[in-house]
Formats: sequence, structure tokens, C-alpha cells
Amino acid sequence: MNGINSASPAQPSISEDERVRRQREVDFARGSIRYEGGILSGEIERLNASYVAGEISSVELTAAILASDTARR
Repeated sequence: MNGINSASPAQPSISEDERVRRQREVDFARGSIRYEGGILSGEIERLNASYVAGEISSVELTAAILASDTARR
């Protein structure tokens, strides 16, 4: 293995530009929640980190958030 692309099929690789775009998207959403007086749970922050890392898609992120205990409160 030459180490150029060490991402496994279970962990898709995304470009740095896409990672930055996703991070900005998550930061904006976090700011909106804080503006309304809320704080994201550890569970949601872990999901956000998986999204930013390219491990899950935006559709998967949304579905996981809606299925979480946090969203049902």
C-alpha cells in the first residue's frame, strides 16, 4: 500500500474543500441553536463530527438527528 489514499470503503474520503464546507454548515447550525438558547447534546455533536469527517451524508445526519433522543425531547 502506498499510503496515498488510506481511506477504507466504509469511510469515504471527502475533499478538504468539502470538509470545510461541512464544518461551516455545522458551525452555522450550532450558532443558530445557541442563538435560540439551546445547546447541542454530545450525541448530536458526535453525529456532526461524523458528517464533517465524511463518514455520513447530510441525509444520514438528518435522519440520525431526527431519530435521536435529543430530537424527541
